[in-house]
Amino acid sequence: SFRVKTDEESGQTIISGMGELHLDIIVDRMRREFNVEANVGKPQVAYRETIRKSDVKSDYKHAKQSGGKGQYGHVVIELSPMTEEERKSDNVKDDFLFVNDITGGIIPKEFIPSVEKGLRETITSGPIAGFPVVGVKVKLVFGSYHDVDSSEMAFKLAASMAFKQGFAKASPVLLEPIMKVEIVSPEDYLGDVMGDVSRRRGVLQGQDDSPSGKIINAMIPLGEMFGYATSLRSMSQGRATFSMEF
Repeated sequence: SFRVKTDEESGQTIISGMGELHLDIIVDRMRREFNVEANVGKPQVAYRETIRKSDVKSDYKHAKQSGGKGQYGHVVIELSPMTEEERKSDNVKDDFLFVNDITGGIIPKEFIPSVEKGLRETITSGPIAGFPVVGVKVKLVFGSYHDVDSSEMAFKLAASMAFKQGFAKASPVLLEPIMKVEIVSPEDYLGDVMGDVSRRRGVLQGQDDSPSGKIINAMIPLGEMFGYATSLRSMSQGRATFSMEF
């Protein structure tokens, strides 16, 4: 649930956690226990990218000639959203499925792993907004090669560009994490709390009775939950509490 990576463009260290409170605790421990002086930016939502259209073909030929040996790699791929059955397959890794449908040596076997590598490297930063791509199946259906100019790098680049072009044509969409939120509030503040849930694009799922008042169940986008603990304390004079899970 806790991950660390370095952003190659900015050089910043990115930490990922289960929510605002989780990140606050990690940053506090970094400062107290490890004496790390961290300038911390605002939390960002971990969106994902995917597609809605099936069997979208993309044809890309990477061919360059600049004296001496050239570069040549040509792939035709088909993009589709993964089915629930496909998601359970042993071949699925990082919520992505690659299927090699090449027959008859149209693309030599030694270049197939490079095609898959090019695709897997590309899905770590999606074409829409740079978020990871999930739930996509890519089938390698055709291509061509050159006896002299073809290389692993040429096929890797061809696969990457074919994916970017195909993704743009396959009804791409940004996925937003929606949290299951449970709020316990005295009845005096119920109107304010429920109104605030609606303002945060929340959908009320129901209410239950509690010794402390009412239990409100709602589904709310994670992007609307930053600063919620402070806001809830303020509108309920510190008497309402909440919990959330993905």
